[in-house]
Amino acid sequence: MKVVIIAWWKWTRLWFSDIPKPMVKVAWKPILEYQIELAKRYWLKDIIILSWYLSDVITEYFWDWSQFWVNIEHIVEDIPLGTAWAVKQLEWKVNDKFFVFYGDTIMDIDLQKMIDFDKENLDSLWTLLVHPNNHPYDSDLIELNKDSTIKQLHPKPHPEWEYYHNCVNAALYILSPEVFKYIPSNESSDFWKHIFPAIINDWKILRWYKTHEYIKDMWTPERLKQVEWDILSWKVERLNKSNKQKAIFLDRDGVINKEVDNLHDINDLEILPWVSEWLSIINKSEYLSLIVTNQPMIAKWMITEDELDNVHKKMETLLWKDWVYVDDIFYCPHHPDKWFEWEIPELKIECNCRKPKIWMIEAAVEKYNIDVNQSFIIWDSTRDIQTWKNAWLKTILVKTWYAWNDWKYDVEPDFVFDDLNQACSFVIKNF
Repeated sequence: MKVVIIAWWKWTRLWFSDIPKPMVKVAWKPILEYQIELAKRYWLKDIIILSWYLSDVITEYFWDWSQFWVNIEHIVEDIPLGTAWAVKQLEWKVNDKFFVFYGDTIMDIDLQKMIDFDKENLDSLWTLLVHPNNHPYDSDLIELNKDSTIKQLHPKPHPEWEYYHNCVNAALYILSPEVFKYIPSNESSDFWKHIFPAIINDWKILRWYKTHEYIKDMWTPERLKQVEWDILSWKVERLNKSNKQKAIFLDRDGVINKEVDNLHDINDLEILPWVSEWLSIINKSEYLSLIVTNQPMIAKWMITEDELDNVHKKMETLLWKDWVYVDDIFYCPHHPDKWFEWEIPELKIECNCRKPKIWMIEAAVEKYNIDVNQSFIIWDSTRDIQTWKNAWLKTILVKTWYAWNDWKYDVEPDFVFDDLNQACSFVIKNF
């Protein structure tokens, strides 16, 4: 599989003017060199670099490409006509699926897992890498279907009154050569503005591949400084999905949002006032923040799965307005008790996911390669502590909301704290 790197950006917000953005050194190496090393690590050795602004800086640095143990071809544009047109030039050079990297990002992604995912979905013209971040307000967002297809695109800026999932286009793609027919010749075009919508309007399939792994651009001096520190501290490398990850599992109701009995009205969702502070602690660490929640109202037909999805959109939007996020949400739609009016019979079952059973945890462990021995559950009820005892996770009780007073199970937590800030700080500092 070939790797195409779009490398014609120049700095518009930072202080560099005599160097193309992909050649700025971060921890002593150009951004482009990190990308080439990543590709080589996964045996992707045929690389095409598309450049324009100060292209000679790029071609001179990578002229003797044998020193990098890869094959590099340079294509220099006279005038940039958008990301899609840049790739259009390769129409007669590429006859199989290929990667597209944007040359202004530092990343460490398990590319083989993304390739395997794409191979499982041969009907797709495009696989896009998506992830949550703490600044979706200035990012292009993607509306997802549960079957890993893409439903809708939400370009920035985003209206204040709308709710969205925190699902950001990370600008890393696997493309089928079929996409070339959607890119006009000798005409300015951009993947996000022109080509994605054209493919969706033609009822072709785009798929999303979600990851927590490290991928960041550097549009501000602050972000550049943070990325450099993340490289030097090996955080970038540790977050690669091939390595075991750590997670903090959380309930939704009474932990993220105010407890409302059978919450089914989106207007009743209210984020608790202390949430942004402790979620920020998790987001800055190397722990994943994962919600696991029983939602029996679906089985009772008090709320549909689409309506629940809208509730979660509101939750994620309110969180990002405080610059925080959760990495993923797992929910159980079942309920074991029958004879509710208007119930959905196929969901009224004894399942393996309703807490205190552990299928949701097992699904998260498999999806994110989580090490349960390094992971925690922070909760406020005996039922949920029992769930995590069943899953062999370390358990933390916080004295909020139920504050241990449900008495459903005779269990003891591993640790007890007064609030979530104390609990999160303890985990991050000591494990």
